[in-house]
Amino acid sequence: MNIGIPKEIKDQEQRVGLLPASVRALTDQGHSVVVETQAGIGAGQADNAYRQAGATITEDAAEAWSQDMVVKVKEPLQAEYQYLRKELLLFTYLHLAANQALTEALLDSGTSAIAYECVERDRHFPLLTPMSIIAGRLAVQFGAHFLEAPQGGSGILLGGVPGVRPGQVTILGGGVVGTEAAKMAVGLGAQVQIIDINLDRLGELEALFGSRVELLHSSTAQIEAVVPSADLLIGAVLVPGRRPPTLVTQELVGKMRPGSVIVDVAVDQGGCIETIRTTSHTSPTYVEAGVLHYGVPNMPGAAPATAAQALNNSTLPYVLQLANQGIGALKANPNLAKGLNIHRYEIIHPAIRQAFPQLSAAVT
Repeated sequence: MNIGIPKEIKDQEQRVGLLPASVRALTDQGHSVVVETQAGIGAGQADNAYRQAGATITEDAAEAWSQDMVVKVKEPLQAEYQYLRKELLLFTYLHLAANQALTEALLDSGTSAIAYECVERDRHFPLLTPMSIIAGRLAVQFGAHFLEAPQGGSGILLGGVPGVRPGQVTILGGGVVGTEAAKMAVGLGAQVQIIDINLDRLGELEALFGSRVELLHSSTAQIEAVVPSADLLIGAVLVPGRRPPTLVTQELVGKMRPGSVIVDVAVDQGGCIETIRTTSHTSPTYVEAGVLHYGVPNMPGAAPATAAQALNNSTLPYVLQLANQGIGALKANPNLAKGLNIHRYEIIHPAIRQAFPQLSAAVT
């Protein structure tokens, strides 16, 4: 199979779909790989490393996109819609439930699009997990930074000092993102709360954190009780393939202290905090109701060397299956088949159909 690796064009996105070691695994099996020049430079991989792995380097994005399969990190942006076509197999993060324009573009083009975040194995999401780990850790790292007064925050040090209270970190959701955020916040010495609706998960978190984290069952009343006192509020809600519910209303945000910080990791699926909107690494924050909001949807792109390696470790086995078997790999691997969002003018994934009922059925 001919495989293309275009350079990511999302703001400050320096991860890359395949690293040279992954390219070598493909070329050793007889596949052809075309890499757009400088695609891996942000992750510490120069063009020559790809050449040594057997790839062809091109200066033309269209050539990378013209291959049988394109492996990316982030969803195609509007400037890339022109490259979508019926014969293309696209493997990347998509998050379509919050992106009607891309959903329509994929439908109109006939592209077969497989979303990393929807590949599922035993109720786990193996291609989402590594980036969720990184995003959870970065959520606290960024939150602590933006709490600093020069950044517009309240000037709270999350770890406090002797004689001064530490900061309060409230985390909505106790999944991978929430757990990793709690680990970082506990390590900094903050007071930490996790709110989750799943009592079994709260029990697992108790075994992990003991008394170091306050574990609360999620309800409207509970959220309304704790959010106003949070110095750092982290949205970490995942509903696979769907927009998350709005857990924090605009009115409740207005009750938070001035200079508090919100980091909504769920923003790529639409967010779980009503006042959140998408920002970028170049312009990551805005203030609403006196609260600093951080809504960057590609947070792991801030650590591209680590993130690209972690992502490649997880995606390569699936990339090899697709390269060897094409779309037939979906029949051989039901876990991979769950990632198919759109195939030849039709929405396949039930959560995406539910998000866009008006875009049903295909026109061939």
